[in-house]
Amino acid sequence: MKILNNLTPQPLWNYFEEICQVPRPSKKEEKIIRFLLDFAQKNGLEAIQDEIGNILIKKPASAGRENDQTIILQSHVDMVCEKNSETQHNFETDAIKPFIDDGWVRAEGTTLGSDDGIGVAAQMAILTAKNLSHGPIECLFTLDEETGLSGAFALQPGFLSGNTLLNLDSEDEGELFIGCAGGIDTIGTFKFTPEELPVASFAIKLEVKGLMGGHSGDDINKNRGNANKILNRFLVDADRKFDLHLAEFNGGNLRNAIAREAYAVVVIPHSQKESLIVEWNVFASEMEFEYERSEPKLSLQHQSINLPEFVIDSDTKDRLLKLITACPHGVLEMSSRMIGMVETSTNLASVKFTEYHDIILTTSQRSEIDGRKYMAAEMVEAVMKLAGAVVLHSDGYPGWTPNPDSAVAKIAVDSYKRLFGTAPAVKSIHAGLECGLFLEKYPELDMVSFGPTIKGAHSPDERINIETVNKFWKLLIDVLENIR
Repeated sequence: MKILNNLTPQPLWNYFEEICQVPRPSKKEEKIIRFLLDFAQKNGLEAIQDEIGNILIKKPASAGRENDQTIILQSHVDMVCEKNSETQHNFETDAIKPFIDDGWVRAEGTTLGSDDGIGVAAQMAILTAKNLSHGPIECLFTLDEETGLSGAFALQPGFLSGNTLLNLDSEDEGELFIGCAGGIDTIGTFKFTPEELPVASFAIKLEVKGLMGGHSGDDINKNRGNANKILNRFLVDADRKFDLHLAEFNGGNLRNAIAREAYAVVVIPHSQKESLIVEWNVFASEMEFEYERSEPKLSLQHQSINLPEFVIDSDTKDRLLKLITACPHGVLEMSSRMIGMVETSTNLASVKFTEYHDIILTTSQRSEIDGRKYMAAEMVEAVMKLAGAVVLHSDGYPGWTPNPDSAVAKIAVDSYKRLFGTAPAVKSIHAGLECGLFLEKYPELDMVSFGPTIKGAHSPDERINIETVNKFWKLLIDVLENIR
């Protein structure tokens, strides 16, 4: 049954609901690729695909505008796959279940995929609209934006023919973006030695839940709790007070999301069990007070569990807890060029124990300035190496340097003023967009990014504001009409 068929504008919402039925995790986009190619064939549109899988669907100019410049619309087809721990959902096979909630569209217990499914839906609606005025259109659908920017990295010169690009992957209505941060990942790995359990021992699972999480770019300056940091804070103190052994630490999931949940399995002597639980309950009250405004749903829980097969060696435990304590997380520098904007940040994204007796810490660094991005990565690397971890960096991706003289940005500003009677904010965004990579292959591109309001991206709290989708659509149409 259709849930979104009474929302405006149609058919944009109709296409978005269809997209929700198509599984599309990053690096596993085969189904959404097939969906888009079938869509193009059904509507008699030319579609081409490059070697990695990026799709370009072309629409001829409307009558009388055949000599106008070609306009590129761009969004990415993959989505962040996060769910609440109690939610049963397989992102490789199951459909996303959207629902309407007081002016917003959400999903049942999972990320919604409006980042960037709403951009894909807007492109599909433009491609099939019959009464719009525009020049030649190329709709570019890229792969794997969320976990590696693989599609943008692999884009080759000559695939696109236009010099003006509208990126439809922003999340704040009323704001136009003409620049973005670049990013790099820094990953540290420990190898631990499993040890036998101490005699007369007891196992407890400690959990941090209910945090908002969110996008490690857009939300890094909002004082949101990091579950890895909060849990580790207790473990460090408890390790001083008790004969504590660590069997597991598992927190966070994705490199570009702030850790919402974390748990640890600890083993202690029977004689210290009650005292540890008392300390945990006191700590829980302290954290709820500290985060009462920024994280009102924070919950710290504990439960007795069966004894694990082993605990990790004491030396690795000490180095791991010290590393998580020292590893920076959050805003490192604010911009001196765009007041109120984050310039450089780092995110302690995840801590994972593996079956191969490895402990892997994943972090990501962002900055609008390449040199400071690498400086932040080197800072995290230094902390990891001091703790004895083996460190690797991803290839990283470039930022998009703002162009204050952008012609398409001026058109978008004028359109916004004419439609809504107020001026939009023109900004650079701390989140990563693919635009910097596009410029490496197409240095003549003139670009602007805009979209509707999306909150809680990269978390199960993701939601998209219905009213702003209509404004986004009107702006997109008007910009297309005014690019000559």
